Amino acid sequence: MVVVALMSFIVLALMAVFNSTQRAFRSSVTQSDVLEGSRATMEMIASDLRGITPSDNYYAVNFLITSNANYSLPLVQTLPPGGIYRSNLLQQVFILNHQNNIWWGVAYAISYNSSGALYSLYRLQYPTPPLGTTDPTTLFTNQVFQNFFYNPTNGGSHLLDGVVHFVVRPYNPSGYWMTNNYYVNSAGQTATNLNVSFYLPYFSETGSYFFSNAVPASVELEMGVLEDAALARAESLPVTPVDRRTPYLQSSAIAGVVHLFRQRVSIANVDPTAYP
Repeated sequence: MVVVALMSFIVLALMAVFNSTQRAFRSSVTQSDVLEGSRATMEMIASDLRGITPSDNYYAVNFLITSNANYSLPLVQTLPPGGIYRSNLLQQVFILNHQNNIWWGVAYAISYNSSGALYSLYRLQYPTPPLGTTDPTTLFTNQVFQNFFYNPTNGGSHLLDGVVHFVVRPYNPSGYWMTNNYYVNSAGQTATNLNVSFYLPYFSETGSYFFSNAVPASVELEMGVLEDAALARAESLPVTPVDRRTPYLQSSAIAGVVHLFRQRVSIANVDPTAYP
């Protein structure tokens, strides 16, 4: 009996060690998957951002940042150990690119509650290569982009799920975050950003659009991605007749499995004359 008891104790200890090792291994694999997919997505977006080009046309939108369409309130999460909150915001972006005299547009937006998945990031390029247009004024107003912003599954390419936070911030050549038309230039003088318009702030983030010869000197991209296990759990929870999904996503435990990625991208095609 003593031998049986000792053997049982040893087996239980080995099972505990095995389970702990398995949990650590699964956690490592999950984080590797999130990091790999998110970094690849960040590099793709950064590559498109580097290609922002001023059209020198007053009626063409060179670059646009605005709140994600049909997304009314941010996902607010309690950070452990509690008492501190993070507001996850979703924005959508339009980028004007060109090669020689051919222009095309690239857009990013998030379908945060589609039938297949939650918080899915989509990319749309129009016209598709090798086609393009010689008139950049027709791109942003094209119905293709407007339909995409309203519902990113309309023609967009699916990139990544679980993107609960997606924010883009433009900066001028002096390194100031552009939130209004006034800034202090390198000479210490108050100057005006030319050919840039700004939207009203939305939870501390300000949308903007650049036209004519204006593009930002650099752009900061910030993205928060939910781990696969938490995302799958959220997708399985009902929203009617009682919403179980939102309280789950707002909990401090879920805030701990959101991976934040940030990257500053320099824009080579910036026109200094847009920043007197």
